[in-house]
Parts: sequence; C-alpha cells; structure tokens
Amino acid sequence: MSWDERPFGPDASPPVPPPPSRPPTVGPPPPGAALRGVAAGLLNLTGLGLGYALMRRWLRALLCWAATGALLLVALPADPDGLTAGPVVVYAVVLAAAAADGVRIARRTAVGGSWRPVVAAGAGLVLLAVPAGGVVFYGSAQDEALERMLLDRLGEGDRTVRAASGRTFDAARADYRSALAVYRDLGEDHPGSRAGRLVPARLHAYYEAVAAPYRQGRHCEAVAPLTYLRTVPESVDPKLLGDLADWPDGPLAASLYACGVSRLGGPAVEPSGGELAELLRTFPRSAQAGKVGPAVSRKISELVAAVGKGSPCAATETLRGLRTTVAAMPETSVSARAREADRGIENGMYACGVDQFRSRQFAEARRTLTEFAATYGKDGRRARARDIAIAAEIADDRPAAGERLPPAGRPGGSRMELVISNDAPSGVEILYTGPVTGRVSLKACGSCRRFASEASGSALACKAGGRSYPKVRLRLPAGEYHFLYKHGTGTGTGVESYASGSRIQPGYTYTSCTYVVESPYGLGPPSASEPVSVAPVLLPALASR
Repeated sequence: MSWDERPFGPDASPPVPPPPSRPPTVGPPPPGAALRGVAAGLLNLTGLGLGYALMRRWLRALLCWAATGALLLVALPADPDGLTAGPVVVYAVVLAAAAADGVRIARRTAVGGSWRPVVAAGAGLVLLAVPAGGVVFYGSAQDEALERMLLDRLGEGDRTVRAASGRTFDAARADYRSALAVYRDLGEDHPGSRAGRLVPARLHAYYEAVAAPYRQGRHCEAVAPLTYLRTVPESVDPKLLGDLADWPDGPLAASLYACGVSRLGGPAVEPSGGELAELLRTFPRSAQAGKVGPAVSRKISELVAAVGKGSPCAATETLRGLRTTVAAMPETSVSARAREADRGIENGMYACGVDQFRSRQFAEARRTLTEFAATYGKDGRRARARDIAIAAEIADDRPAAGERLPPAGRPGGSRMELVISNDAPSGVEILYTGPVTGRVSLKACGSCRRFASEASGSALACKAGGRSYPKVRLRLPAGEYHFLYKHGTGTGTGVESYASGSRIQPGYTYTSCTYVVESPYGLGPPSASEPVSVAPVLLPALASR
C-alpha cells in the first residue's frame, strides 16, 4: 500500500514523511553513486549535456548546448585548411569540465526519478559515437572542401591557358608559366586528389596550346615556345610529364630548319648564325641538321645567278649577308661553304658598280668600283673598274661625262699630244675620260701665285719668261674628252675642283695650263670659307705636217 493508506492510531507507528526532493549535500554518498557518476560523466562528454539533463541541472545543460552550437558555427561549413587549434582546445576543455562536474554532482546527489545507472552508462558509451562521428563527418567535409578548392585551382589554370592561347607567346609567357605552376603543384603535391588525377590530361592540352604555332606551320613563331617547352622538365617532375618531356625536340628541330632556310639571304644578318646555327648546336645529329649544308649551297647558287640579273647591287648585298651567316655556322662542313659565295660577291660588286654608273649614281659607282679594284687585285676587270670609277668621279661634277661607259678597249690610229702645265702654288691631279681614260698628277709650282682675276689668269698663266712650270705630256686619240682638275694641298683650304670638256682633233698639238684665281668675294688670300676657282685653258696649236 502507499504511504497515505497506513493506519493511524495509538498502537500504530507515527507516519514517515516523504523523502525531500533533494538529498542532503553532506554525509556519505548515496548507494550506487559511483556508477551514476560514470554515467553522468559519459553523457556530458558527448557534448549534448545529457548528464545534466538527467540530473535536471538545466542551466548547466544549456551551457553545454551553447558550447556545442558555438563550435558548430565556427567549424561549418568545413574549410580546406580545417579549424584552428584555439576553438578545438577550448571546446575540449569545456567537455572535460562538464564530464568532471557531472561525475561530481551525480556522486553526491540522489538523482530524482527511477533511472538505472547501468543503462545510463551504456547509453553514454553509445552516444560517444556522436562526437566521434562528428569528427569523422567534419574530416570528410574538410576533404571535400579541399577537393573543391583544388578543382577550382585546376579550373583557374585552364582559364589562364585558354586566355594565353589567343596571344603571341612573348605576350603570354608569364601566363603560361603561372598555369604550369598550378598544374605542377596539383600533380606533385596532390596526386591522389580528383584535380591531381586530371593533371596529365591538362598537361597535354597545355603543350598543345603553347605549340600551336608549330601545328599551324608558323615555324619562325614556333621556335620560342618550343624552346620554352624543352625547359619544362627542369621545373616539373618528368614522371608527371611522361612522353611530353621529350616531345618538343622533334618539332623544335623541324621549326629551326624551316625557319632558318626561309631566312637564308634575308636582310637581317645574325652574328650567331641564326636558327640554322642553333639547330646545328642543339641537334647536331638530327635529320634536319644534315640538310643544312645542301640548303645553304642551293641558296648561294640562287643568289650567284641573281647577281647577273636586274638588281646586282641588292643581290650582292644579300649574298654578303648570307656569307656572313654561313661563316658563323658551328659545323665546319657548313661554314666552309661560305667560300662558294666569294666569286659571286666579286662578280656582283663589279656588276653593281657598272649598274650604278648606268643609273647615273656616279658617287656610288665611284665608291663601289674603287673598292672593287682595291679588293680584287688579280681580277682581270680591275683596270676597267678603275676607268669607270674615274669617269664616274668626273661625271659627278660634269654629268656629260657619264652619258656612256668608257670604251673597254684602246682605239688604234694616230694620237695627238696634249701638254698640261701647272701655274698654281698647289699640286693638281687631272682626271680625263673620252676615247681613253686615265689620271695624271702635276707637282706644285713653287714660285707661282694666285691670279687676281680670271682675265689676268687667262692672259698671263704659264707665260712668265724664265720660269719652269711642272708639266705632263699626254698622247690621246682624237675625240671628245672630259677633264676634272683637282687641286691638292699648298693653297690653303677651299679650292674648288674644276671640270671642263674639249674635242681633240687629228693633226693638232694641244696645250693646257691650270691656275688658281683669287676669290672675287674678298681681298687677300682665300680662306676655307671663301670660294676660289681653278681655270684651265686649252689652246690648240697647229701641228707641223
């Protein structure tokens, strides 16, 4: 029966009041306290505050729930780098404190209600799977977050490659390096990740993008990117690259050859020998390297043939550049072929000078043919080149002298005498061209002076009695002649050359006198800034018959 139904009377025992709602806090522990403490501690250790809930300590349970909720707020969503140590340590301390506090309270307090400590302890052990499962779940979430981050990085690298492929290699070089760094990090540091397993395929696409100029047949543009791809194994594990590590060698050799051959004889002369020299240095045993010598010989033959055609000057200049390029080749069997161009350059230089004369480029013709005569002393055209150079120098002052090339041969028949005297205080060089061409020099007349005017010079030059004038005698075939008188040192500066023309007729002896006239623009001797003139006089005299 219940406590309220017991009899009450004189013979009955006094009634026993019901137990208080809370046991006294002092005195010996109630029966089963140790097991109840273990159960409460385990239930609090789950982070759910269940030990406090069973003991109806709701404020403490609420604090446990708040701590767990705060941890979840900090931890979720999972970050690839995981939680920092601070929140985890704080939460672990809170759980340990809650477990210890639960043990303490359960051991000293008779728990209200009819719950079994053994069942509660078992439930605590089972519910420990909740935080353990949370750790496992968080690790999985963190792994997934890391996978997503790595896939995002892979996508970023892919976008960089796509953007770079639309620009020239020089402009996109930095982007290509950036994308390669992404692929390298994913492939080497995270090989087992989803992103890492995709890296080999991405590297193939990467090589395709960088080497696009080669596949499109733009071989000169392909040299730089292919050269770059050969350096990739220096920074990326060759095992990750696989067959790609050696792939650029063949395309680069082909591009160096194709580009180098297309530039043979081009305007730009590289001291290093250009792409063909690079091919011989880098791939000396390649099939392309074996083709360089024959290709050089073919190009030299083409240019040698072009020397005798419409533009000998341009062809000769191209041939010179080609010779320089070929001579710089590192392979002796190729560089020796530079000598094949020598004869073509010699012929081209002569043909260029003649073409310049005919095009009335007299100053250029003089320089070219003078250099030809000085360079090729054994060439049979040396004397002819000198004659044309003399005619070109005269024609530069007297264009009529350049109407036609000087005759190649010496005319026969009688020759007339031309005596040229010098009545000037300076030496003079006389160039002439006509049926024959040549140059002579007269020494300075030490006792001679400049004339005050053209009239006095014309009347008195070479006529002073008792004076010995430097003179030269020329025997010339009859015909039209052009002369250039060039005074040298001894008269100060500013003496002008003088050009004239005369016809030498059969049956006459001719005399000529050259002299210097003072400047009409000032008194005294001429200075460097005052022009003076040189006036030769050609006087025919009837020869004895």
